[in-house]
Amino acid sequence: MGLQGQIESLQNAQKHWMLHNFPSAESWEALAGMTEELGELAHAHLKGFNAIRAMRDPEAVQAAKADAVGDIFIYLMSYCNTNNLDLETCIDRAWSEVKERDWVANPVDGRV
Repeated sequence: MGLQGQIESLQNAQKHWMLHNFPSAESWEALAGMTEELGELAHAHLKGFNAIRAMRDPEAVQAAKADAVGDIFIYLMSYCNTNNLDLETCIDRAWSEVKERDWVANPVDGRV
């Protein structure tokens, strides 16, 4: 089953939530938020890999990773909304290009 329309629906819901809660949000705020969450994802991955600090429990590591990924997606929707980008279209266009690459067959540039 495809995601046709589901990402658009989520993006629209996030837009309404964002306009209600942060009506004067700037696009750079979502970009900064994504960057922070990417750092949290890297932190969870690294600490989980090394099994240090609070990341000794594999379930806690997975929960931290999942939380960061979800937050990144929400910030990405926010970024798209404040920059008049349709996330679903962006994903479709990028995937159309990426899926045509074969790095095994052509390790120089992936192009067949």
